[in-house]
Amino acid sequence: MRVASEINLTLQEHEALLKLTRSGLTSVRLAQRARIVLLASTGMQNKDIASELDVGRVQVGRWRERYAESRLAGIERDLPRGAPARKVDAARLAALTTQTAPSQATQWSTRSMARVLGVSQSSVSRHWRAQGLKPHLIETFKVSRDPKFVEKLRDIVGLYMSPPEHAVVLCCDEKSRIQALDRTQPGLPLKKGRAATMTHDYKRYGTTTLFAALNTLDGSIISRCEQRHRHAEWLDFLRQIDRETPKDKSLHLICDNYATHKHPR
Repeated sequence: MRVASEINLTLQEHEALLKLTRSGLTSVRLAQRARIVLLASTGMQNKDIASELDVGRVQVGRWRERYAESRLAGIERDLPRGAPARKVDAARLAALTTQTAPSQATQWSTRSMARVLGVSQSSVSRHWRAQGLKPHLIETFKVSRDPKFVEKLRDIVGLYMSPPEHAVVLCCDEKSRIQALDRTQPGLPLKKGRAATMTHDYKRYGTTTLFAALNTLDGSIISRCEQRHRHAEWLDFLRQIDRETPKDKSLHLICDNYATHKHPR
């Protein structure tokens, strides 16, 4: 048979508990626990206290024992319930993230890492942020094998950053295989109380290639569209640039290494 814990209160403890039962700022739970301890200090049995305060006998015994063990601190807050939170092994987390990859995936996610470590997703995310780890991002790089790469780099950057006087610097490129699409029926324009309309389907008119030259000084663009993407169309675009730029200025065109740009013509 379990014996109820005997409680002997000092004068200060009795006054503190009595103050808790009378204060309007005390929570209902704490005030009730204080009443249980006060009645227990008078020698009342658990069943009598339970009947007096209209609570369960097990509840009375619990708070009576906790006060006997930890005094006031034992009844001020509940004991944590369930299993304790599992701590994240930061070193193992960093090693798995940087040196391994999950099965059937290219990189770790918070879910997959949480399953391996047996912790929550938020814990994994919090440690990744603290350590600056971003497994979902990949930065690409390319090391040039051109022996004159540094010289070319300086020339191009120099043209962009400090263009020569009485010259026009143009950045030229093409966008090929652009689909020329149109809606199957004309739509209605935007008006008050109604959005513009267009059909959900479209018809194709083949593809086109956009040639464009950006003036790095003022942002203006010279452009044209061609059906094909050969050196002949590139030459036509160069002639257009020559026609539309001032005759008293020299031209500097920056292009990539596409085969069309390196044709003998």
